[in-house]
Amino acid sequence: MHREIHHWYSPNLNKEMPLSAYGHYGPVLLLIPTAAADYLEYERFGLLESIRPWIDGGKVKVMSIDSINRESWLSEDMPYALRARRHEEWNRYVFDEVVPFIRRHCSEETPIYPCGASFGALHAMNLFLKRPDLLQGAMSFSGVYNLMEYTKGYYDDLVYFNSPSHYVPQMHDHKTLERIRAGKIVLATGSGAYEDPNASRMFGDVLQSKAIPHLLSIWGPEWTHDWPTWKAMMPWILKDY
Repeated sequence: MHREIHHWYSPNLNKEMPLSAYGHYGPVLLLIPTAAADYLEYERFGLLESIRPWIDGGKVKVMSIDSINRESWLSEDMPYALRARRHEEWNRYVFDEVVPFIRRHCSEETPIYPCGASFGALHAMNLFLKRPDLLQGAMSFSGVYNLMEYTKGYYDDLVYFNSPSHYVPQMHDHKTLERIRAGKIVLATGSGAYEDPNASRMFGDVLQSKAIPHLLSIWGPEWTHDWPTWKAMMPWILKDY
């Protein structure tokens, strides 16, 4: 599997940010880490190996970036208003730096699909829904799409605009909705230990209320909130590529 590591100093985040790239060709799967993990997490836990045939066969290209959850939603000392502001800076890093990097590295026409598991599922979905003009869909595994699950009840405008369960019902701009409807959205979750399938069902209902096509897949109780589940789900999603 072809692998490259890139990094640059992010003006949005005021820190060095790394990115790993795998493969040569195809639509880009932009991997967002779980919780407080890093850009090599999906490689370390074997998810890249589970989709090696698609990567080596030129059917997809994968890029994986760092989150800054430890400096935002998962920070223990930072006030929630500052956590929200820091996350907005990460959003701008993705939109203003990562997406242009992918366009230069691949092509202007290459589709980009944010993908993530657990907390990364929320971020992946949120990125696409905020900027369907830049991204072409989202693949989210074992996610919760109400950001207040992570803010212990704290709520302000930035929480609202990063919580898809809150802002999607209030979306009315026809052009934006049509772009979202043209995208590929996947919600997949297990029903086993530490999973919350109702979160995916409820967000599926939100999407349905806005006539947004999506694939909702609820797996059985043997599928827990852990890497074996996500390593099975990703190849299952890619099987038609």
